[in-house]
Amino acid sequence: MQGTTAQFGSMVFSDSVMQERLPSAVYTALKNTMSRGERLEAGIADTVADVMKDWAIENGATHYTHWFQPMTGTTAEKHDSFLYVQNDGNVIMKFSGKALVQGESDASSFPSGGIRATFEARGYTIWDTTSFAFIKDGSLCIPTAFCAYTGESLDMKTPLLRSMEAVNLQALRILRLFGSEVNRVVTQVGAEQEYFLIDAEMFKRRPDLVYSGRTLFGAPPPKGQELDDHYFGSIKPRVSAFMKELDGELWKLGIYAHTKHNEVAPAQHELAPIYTTTNIATDQNQLTMEMMKIVARRHGLVCLLHEKPFAGINGSGKHNNWSISADNGVNLLKPGKTPHENAQFLLFLVAVIKAVDDYQDLLRVSAASAGNDHRLGGSEAPPAVVSVFLGDELTEILDAIEAGANYKGKKPINMEIGVTALPHFPKDTTDRNRTSPFAFTGNKFEFRMVGASFSISGANLVINMIVAESLRQFADELERASDFKGALAELIKKTYTQHKRIVFNGDNYSAEWVEEARSRGLSNLTTTIHALSKLLSDKKNVEVYERHKVLTRSEVESRYEIRMEGYAKTIHIEALTMLEIARGGILPSCVDYQNDLAKLLQRKQTLGRFDTSAEETLLRRIARLCGALVAKIDALEAALVNADALKHDVRGSALFYRDTVFAVMSELRGIADELETLTARKYWQLPSYGDLLYSVV
Repeated sequence: MQGTTAQFGSMVFSDSVMQERLPSAVYTALKNTMSRGERLEAGIADTVADVMKDWAIENGATHYTHWFQPMTGTTAEKHDSFLYVQNDGNVIMKFSGKALVQGESDASSFPSGGIRATFEARGYTIWDTTSFAFIKDGSLCIPTAFCAYTGESLDMKTPLLRSMEAVNLQALRILRLFGSEVNRVVTQVGAEQEYFLIDAEMFKRRPDLVYSGRTLFGAPPPKGQELDDHYFGSIKPRVSAFMKELDGELWKLGIYAHTKHNEVAPAQHELAPIYTTTNIATDQNQLTMEMMKIVARRHGLVCLLHEKPFAGINGSGKHNNWSISADNGVNLLKPGKTPHENAQFLLFLVAVIKAVDDYQDLLRVSAASAGNDHRLGGSEAPPAVVSVFLGDELTEILDAIEAGANYKGKKPINMEIGVTALPHFPKDTTDRNRTSPFAFTGNKFEFRMVGASFSISGANLVINMIVAESLRQFADELERASDFKGALAELIKKTYTQHKRIVFNGDNYSAEWVEEARSRGLSNLTTTIHALSKLLSDKKNVEVYERHKVLTRSEVESRYEIRMEGYAKTIHIEALTMLEIARGGILPSCVDYQNDLAKLLQRKQTLGRFDTSAEETLLRRIARLCGALVAKIDALEAALVNADALKHDVRGSALFYRDTVFAVMSELRGIADELETLTARKYWQLPSYGDLLYSVV
């Protein structure tokens, strides 16, 4: 254990490292920049860079890179050596403050949604002082924002930082009305990461997994997750070895990897960290996904982060646990022992309820992708309807406030299990709801719609921003009030009454809830195209981004373009992959099997003494399906030709891929999956679902 604690954060230029190595005046100046946004002088930057370089070299680094998060959802890096050639030809190790603070990258080769043309290449990376530098694979990685030459954001980090400023500004207004003298409010996140592990050799034999991250073909295995025996089951040795090494790598990077276990589906697992400041949590989740893939390869495994790599079993999400705290350590979403008497908590609670109700569509947009469309509403995933789970106690408190009735509170009840040898403990005042997309879980909200492959920046900048908007409206009203306590009580009551339609404590998976949600007037944006269309069509959505300076109109429009185009391109790649597999693998395999069946049938018929009904029936079925397969291959090729004609119409193209191309893909898959069940294993080239899900022992 001592080795683990000494190892933790060893590859991070952390606060303790800075405090130890930097001159006190430089450390203080840097901390003021980090916490208060004060300007960092060039001389301070030079000193920090020099100390950072020495520390990095001591820990094996030879290069540095500005590590940023373009709108691909992944990270990007360009590595430069510390080597500096002097006039006499000798080299020294050098790193300047300018190189630390600012870098330059080609801004035209990343998604920009029209902000940058191909010939307009200049973009800048700018040091994010609020997130710690770290060493990865021999390079000092400096977390940075990324913007165009015009100053517009081209990344996921910049709007997240802006949203954190927005929620800080509005929350401070509220807290000052309560007499609090805190200086800063921050949001905090812990992102539970679900993933699949499969054998690397099996992976190589599945072009669909290689190109698209999900299986485009595959008949169900005899056993799926019906027995519920994988969830929290004992971890297989090979997977356990992977998890142990992953923990070690993450701990070196200062990532609070805390919980690991088997998930519900076979070959599915989960890692959960302790939550931290949203900006740092976002960086750490990107690193976690990267390290999962790297470490898996060392163990002959492949980590799949797609939202639905296998049809018919659970997909993978990223449960985004969001909370908000003041710099005095007070969690503003902690109810306390008497939540009905905690007016500050209740105000922040109804602020979140109002935010989710007012901006259901933006939350749905934040979880929208072609991959997540397969998952939402499926096994162990919330539906596309956004709702809030509060639990019995908080709902009863708010119902009492609405009715003007007294709430007496709940007395602690000891858990009775019926075994005297087991220790007694107090029962929680409410159950948990694993079906809710936005559930209160004690002192935080868990947003369960986010896809496993997503950057959590998108979801959290929306949550921060829409809560900031609720708090802004509350502050405007309360600051004008002559009777603060009376106005506060009325505001809590009024807000809950107006927005309680979004609160639902029941089974979100049920068909009845979908109907009830419709009657409540809640949106049900079932696909990415439905969701993204709301981004620009609803005036209030662009306005809230602009009001809180999270995104400008042109930045919102660019993200709409990028997301729509990304949706179409994803399905385009999947369609081309299906054609390659169907034409080059499935069809030849089935033809070969038919040929051998026909030869056997002919030999038996020549002998004239054997029953040939089995061969005849099987041959007819396979021949019929092969004919249907060829027809669907041709139909898919034609659909892609028609889709290409729409490539300059971003919405029209996305709609065509959703309504036409994807429909043909589904029909093609249905035929191929039936053929898999009829074709002898030695002819079928693709590893089966059983091979993929049960090969890791």
